[in-house]
Amino acid sequence: MVLMMFRIKKYKLMYKNGLFVVLLALLALSSCKKYLDRDPFDKLTPEQAFANENNLQLYVNSFYSSMLPDGPAIYQGDVMSDVTVPNNVPNYISGRLSSQEATGWSWGNLRNINYFLEHYDNPDIPEGARNHYAGIARYFRAFFYYQMVKQFGDVPWYNKAMTVDDPDLYKGRDPRSMVMDSVLADLNFATAHIRDTKDNSATQITKWVALALKSRVCLFEGTFRKYHPEMGLSGTANTWLQEAADAADILIKSGQYQLQNTGNPDLDYRSLFISENPVSSEVLLAAVYNNSLKKWHNATWWFNSATLGARLGLDKRLINTYLMIDGSSFTNQPDYAKLEFQDEVKNRDKRLQQTIRMGDYKRTDGSPAPPDFTVTYSGYQIQKFSLDDKYYDTRTESYNSIPIVRYAEVLLNYAEAKAELGTFTAADWTLTIGALRARAGISGSLMPVSPDTYLQTNFYPDVQDAVILEVRRERAVELAAEGQRYDDLRRWKAGNLLEKVYTGLYVPAKGKVLDLNGDGRPDVSFVDQVPDNKVNGVVYFVIDNNSSKLSEGDHGNLIWLSNIKKTYDDRHYSYPIPANELILNPNLEQNPGW
Repeated sequence: MVLMMFRIKKYKLMYKNGLFVVLLALLALSSCKKYLDRDPFDKLTPEQAFANENNLQLYVNSFYSSMLPDGPAIYQGDVMSDVTVPNNVPNYISGRLSSQEATGWSWGNLRNINYFLEHYDNPDIPEGARNHYAGIARYFRAFFYYQMVKQFGDVPWYNKAMTVDDPDLYKGRDPRSMVMDSVLADLNFATAHIRDTKDNSATQITKWVALALKSRVCLFEGTFRKYHPEMGLSGTANTWLQEAADAADILIKSGQYQLQNTGNPDLDYRSLFISENPVSSEVLLAAVYNNSLKKWHNATWWFNSATLGARLGLDKRLINTYLMIDGSSFTNQPDYAKLEFQDEVKNRDKRLQQTIRMGDYKRTDGSPAPPDFTVTYSGYQIQKFSLDDKYYDTRTESYNSIPIVRYAEVLLNYAEAKAELGTFTAADWTLTIGALRARAGISGSLMPVSPDTYLQTNFYPDVQDAVILEVRRERAVELAAEGQRYDDLRRWKAGNLLEKVYTGLYVPAKGKVLDLNGDGRPDVSFVDQVPDNKVNGVVYFVIDNNSSKLSEGDHGNLIWLSNIKKTYDDRHYSYPIPANELILNPNLEQNPGW
């Protein structure tokens, strides 16, 4: 201020014709220039944001919360499936979705990743640290594009942070082969450079998590190319399948992970899904929840409410694929299709009793808990992710961590890739399918020599390979209700299975009161109308012969929503690009049929 007054006095004789005001403003700007040239206090420059390793870590941490699936995305992910029964037919297969309602064409996360990759390479930071965080960023870019290609097929590939005037904002879609080759390059960088320290919290992207994702992505792409010859990429399918097998093999041989197996087949499987802390011997990555921190989700409420969720249950066709405890096929039994619920669930693969309510299952207060027909439409009520305390049935306070990536999936990826390549051996069977079944209490499970006719007839009529059929059986059972089934159907070109009628348990006769858990107490009766003299404790499920019916009229399997036509044709393998995006970018072309 003193300096400014001095200058004003010095130039006061120049006050003529209004020049004083102009000079005063210029002098003020000149004296303040050194302050105006400083960086804003409330914003970081790239040099500041990427100045040290801690800052790199802070930046990549933002990808976790915005891009990884949360718990509900996992346990609600199988609503559109051929092996579950929801309360409503999903819009995508009922004809109620068009490009006008389509969503998902969002690129904000990608820009954040690319911005990081353009600025992280600060030579003042050790090269190993730089590559580690670049590897994590490229893991997330690969994950982003994997999701986009699954949904839309061909998409534009961007490896730079776009500005508002960049002409590439309006480019067309790049070929799937180019995009997926770029995804594989990102995954190869990630697996080579992300640190290999095992993360027992199951919250961080490590080398092992990157290898697991690579095995998943490459298996998807390899089988998609094999079973979708119309794309003209089947000649490269085996390259991707080998990449999947190799990634899984590295992870398996590392010895970092193993199946959760304490020798208690009645509990080991479900413990993976109801533990507050991730079971880090098997779980590589999880959506972590914590009761004391009040970080909760709603799984118990969602699976046990008549109003909140999709009232999701398993389908009879999947139940039929669970093996007997001696390793034999359930469907080899005479009259298997007419066994009542309390009998059909006996002496089965131990994962069945840990996935649905059955047998002598009780809540924490000791009360028996057979399938609840105020909730389930099939009778095969899922309990896999539910806490046993009834308190959580009516509130969003479930605190069990939800696995995102499990070692069991890696074993399945390895087995399927090798089976598809034709290199699967008896040793591979013991390592993968045999180990999973042994954990489930199954004895005598040997590598098959002939295809299972039930699997062929009801699921995969075009598959003749006995091992591939058994791997697919195992995948459906082990990963039941974990949100992966629809992706499997897409890559196997088996989307037509989504057109199957939702099917529930066998009902021997209308009006008969059924005891579903064999405790001597009646549980449910299927009736034309609720009787005046109701039996205490019995749920009366009304067969209206519209949304619900019995397959044989007065008896048979419970059939749900057969009145709603389900359609899954070739166009459904690619989701429609939202109509408004085609208006914004005329160079995009809509997927065929939409």
